Amino acid sequence: MGLLLLLTSSLLFNSFYPGILVDAGLLNIKNILLFIEPSTSVAWDTNVTVRCKATIIHSGTEMLSREYTIYKGRREVYTKTSSTSEDMMYLLPGARLSNTGRYKCKINIEGKEMTSEATQLTVRGMKPILHLDKDVVNEQHDVTATCRAPGETGSFYFYFYEDSIEIPEDPVNSNQLEATFRFSRIGIHNLSCAYRIQNFRSEESNIISVSVKEFPITPVLEILPQSEVYEGDQLNISCTIRMLLNISVSSPPDLYLVQGTRALSSGLTKVNHSMVALAEDPGDFECKLEIGHVIKVTTKMVPVTELFSAPTLTMSPAEVFQEDNMTLTCKSENYASERITREDLTYTLEPPDSTLTPVTPGVFSGRALQLSFTHTCVAQAKGIMKHSNTLTVYPKVSVSIPKISVVGRVVLGQPLQILCQSDTGSLPINYTLLCDNDKLSTTTVRLPRQEALFTVTIVRPEEINKYMCEASNNHRKAQLSNRLNAAVIVPLTRTTLTVLPSLTEISEGDDLYLICGTNGSPPVTFKWYRDGDKQPLFTNITDQNNTHYKVSQLSKEHSGTYYCEAINHANKVVRSEKVTIEVRMALWKKAVIGGVGVVVVSLLVLACVLYCKSKRVRVVRAAVSVWSERPPEAANDEESSVVSSEPDVEYTEVVHPQPVDTVRVPMRKGTDTVYSELKDLPHGAADPQDYGSVEYAELNGDRPEISHYLPEANNPQDLPVPVD
Repeated sequence: MGLLLLLTSSLLFNSFYPGILVDAGLLNIKNILLFIEPSTSVAWDTNVTVRCKATIIHSGTEMLSREYTIYKGRREVYTKTSSTSEDMMYLLPGARLSNTGRYKCKINIEGKEMTSEATQLTVRGMKPILHLDKDVVNEQHDVTATCRAPGETGSFYFYFYEDSIEIPEDPVNSNQLEATFRFSRIGIHNLSCAYRIQNFRSEESNIISVSVKEFPITPVLEILPQSEVYEGDQLNISCTIRMLLNISVSSPPDLYLVQGTRALSSGLTKVNHSMVALAEDPGDFECKLEIGHVIKVTTKMVPVTELFSAPTLTMSPAEVFQEDNMTLTCKSENYASERITREDLTYTLEPPDSTLTPVTPGVFSGRALQLSFTHTCVAQAKGIMKHSNTLTVYPKVSVSIPKISVVGRVVLGQPLQILCQSDTGSLPINYTLLCDNDKLSTTTVRLPRQEALFTVTIVRPEEINKYMCEASNNHRKAQLSNRLNAAVIVPLTRTTLTVLPSLTEISEGDDLYLICGTNGSPPVTFKWYRDGDKQPLFTNITDQNNTHYKVSQLSKEHSGTYYCEAINHANKVVRSEKVTIEVRMALWKKAVIGGVGVVVVSLLVLACVLYCKSKRVRVVRAAVSVWSERPPEAANDEESSVVSSEPDVEYTEVVHPQPVDTVRVPMRKGTDTVYSELKDLPHGAADPQDYGSVEYAELNGDRPEISHYLPEANNPQDLPVPVD
């Protein structure tokens, strides 16, 4: 069923699109080849066939439409469409040079393409044809040559050869070219030609010989005298034409008389010229003839003997200063003694307004000018005048009094440079450094910007004024400078740090002065430091050798180790010894602390006294009770004595004798007074007045107060009866 549908579809498609292969997948171009027959290298004018052969694989029965294209290089040269399987032919009848190139073939079938490999075709042996309008000419006539390449096409480059010398011509689009030749010498000349199309060049054409005959007319040159010619002699020169045959010329002749590069005279048939012979002029004379394109020249050389040599100008002395006497000498070294004597020579200076006057022939004397000037010497004899080279005189300027100075700063003990320089003076100048009139060294300045520098070292400041310098440029007396005057920088030494007030008197709230002093040349830069700090506390630049740094309102935080540094233009840092500063407590603080101490001590003493007293009262209370027996008299006396010595206030109550109920004894609790009756004194008591003494002990917290009450009764009977 599927095969039937496929067949039906194919029939319907072919009915609508006849001539097109249905199954494109069954079409294949196996290969395509290009052949050049009879060979890839053929002789000129050979019939050449370019054959294109393609192998096609397909399954259909219908013929396929094939499109062939032939390329020469990249250019399409031929196209053909064919419905057969036969090879495609491209014919090149009578191959020419223009057919040389690389050929390839391309086939296109139903949109499928394939291109063959390129094949080179070379056409060899092609020759152009040369033709001349005449082969025998006179030297004044032209020859017209025609070079043809029959059957060739394209852009041509033609070449002509005259006696194997190539003469290229401009490109043309024609296959023939005409050229005109004019021959410069008499004799046989061989002509040929060739051409080039693109990069392919033809062989050389046939060769044609041209015979060039001499034109029967020549120039004639005559010079009198012919020998022994000296400068100043008169020369007579003539230039004429000599005809060998009686011929007619196409144009009238022209004659020219030339000496070197200078034209002396001209004419048609004859030229005459007279002149004075000079040795420096070229001795070659020419008689030149021009007829149309023909040029003929006759040359003669006339040797001229020098009458005298060119003078030389010299100066004496070789160097001259402004306003100094000078001499110029002008002289010709050689002269022709057979013609002149030395006395025949005269010498003058140019410009004529020279300030120098003649002393003897050729010698001129006078004073040099302020500025440069030039002179030329002129020697004359027999009408001949010769000039010397120009002499330029540059009068030298006397050196001025030199100035002596130092370069940079003068530091004691370090090398320093001394400059010696004059404002005016012609170079070279010799500068000499002196110390107390002793010559130390000499420097020669030869260039405009060169300086005379001397290096010395001084160890004492006053030595700087001992130096002088002198300048000389070989003129008169040397010039001496003044003595050197310059500030001497003494390096710093012995830097000290002084503290005010003294270290033992520095207290809080004081103002501290750190005075830094040094020895050396100001200005001085002082810097104060405290140990542990990288940056200085203070920096001061002063023209003095000492200065101070003030610290106001000292506190404990200002305690530490201090030092200072000093530096001046000698660039040497000098550091002081370190000073340790301890800020003590202020006096008022000490007074306050002392007062507080006294108060504290007083309170402590009072506390101790009170403590001791309270302890003794407790002891007495413990030993004497209201229920105890009366102590002995001695004890009472001692106790009374002890009690009376205390500063405390005692409360004494006098109890009058009265009957006492032995059963009821009044008692008070807490802080109330406790009344207790004392027992009878022991027998034999010494002081009956102590009998009957009653003590009141008052209990008040932890601070018991003791009061002694001494009775006023004189008799023991007045005291109350003790209670058992």
